[in-house]
Amino acid sequence: MSSVAVTGIGELVSCDGSDPDLLGIRSKAALIVEDGLVAWIGPAADGPSADSEIDVDGRVIIPGFVDSHSHLVFAGDRGSEFVARMTGQPYDGGGIGVTVAATRTAADEELTRLLATRIAELRALGTTTVEIKSGYGLTVADEVRALRIARRFTPETTFLGAHVIPAEYARDRAGYIDLVTGLMLQSAVPYARWIDVFCEPHSPHAFDAEEAREVLTAGAEAGLGMRVHGNQLGPGPGVQLAVELGAASVDHCTYLNDADVDALAAAAETTVATLLPGVEFCTRSPYPDAARLISAGVAIALATDCNPGTCYSSSMPWVISLAVREMGLSPAQAMFAATAGSAKSLRRTDIGRLVVGNRADLTVLDAPSYLHLAYRPGVPIARAISLRASGETQAE
Repeated sequence: MSSVAVTGIGELVSCDGSDPDLLGIRSKAALIVEDGLVAWIGPAADGPSADSEIDVDGRVIIPGFVDSHSHLVFAGDRGSEFVARMTGQPYDGGGIGVTVAATRTAADEELTRLLATRIAELRALGTTTVEIKSGYGLTVADEVRALRIARRFTPETTFLGAHVIPAEYARDRAGYIDLVTGLMLQSAVPYARWIDVFCEPHSPHAFDAEEAREVLTAGAEAGLGMRVHGNQLGPGPGVQLAVELGAASVDHCTYLNDADVDALAAAAETTVATLLPGVEFCTRSPYPDAARLISAGVAIALATDCNPGTCYSSSMPWVISLAVREMGLSPAQAMFAATAGSAKSLRRTDIGRLVVGNRADLTVLDAPSYLHLAYRPGVPIARAISLRASGETQAE
């Protein structure tokens, strides 16, 4: 059994749920990793011996960020859409078809290369777990292909055949839903852990409440966990549907009424509200009031929604700074939401917190305090640490 000591930790942020801020911060700490798991945490002076050592020289160690909402398997570019958003053109989901066309024509090798590059980018920014959705193929073969490629990089893969109605089914919505809930779902199940749906009656390209219910119910019956894109473009049924069906997460939550907040608070142990402030930034949309959700007792997570149309950023530190600046979260609340909160949205207890027995997914900050994540927006101070099986260590 190989072991690695991580020493010289100026501030260890465990996110273990202790203390009023839930961060469980220790000063002048060390930890021991054995076979990829946290085996010991404590004062540096009391640390047991290990086979090898990595000294972070007074830097901060935090749990690796958990990015619980991304769309990383795609080809093509939609930079012109961003320009349109900045000049006031509203987003309605129609641009997804542009990415679908580009992704369908890309070779497997190109999609794999592009995804590998994006994974390296997010690790360089401190993310150690990422959820990846399909949804840019919208045929049986292309959806399966996207999930198969994503599965090479993460176990958190989500079947999103119900992203939008593809052009070839524009006059046959029922036929496409039959495909998604039938052959497409059956073919996707071996490569997916989750099913998702863009439940958004404000978009002519997305799905209404009953269509979304049909998709989610079929996925659950096939053994997949449920996730929901909801309440992004305006008030809608997504949150209530997610809570009713026991979905693990309802994502966006940009437009919420009192009943939605009450429902999320009542379902806090089951359904997490995943907030995606990068989307509001890139689409000039209003930011959800995250402080209101916290006060009401809602469980929240933060994620990037990295995608080519509405938020082409893989930076969880940037998401944290936006959440603090624009959504009313404290730095501690944003830190917890980007780690333990996002892990909860994936129904994972082995990540997002640095406690004995959990995965040793570590991120180091070139800073004296985790506060610098919000204090220094846009500065690349976070990076994941690799602890190799041989005992060799490397900060990426």
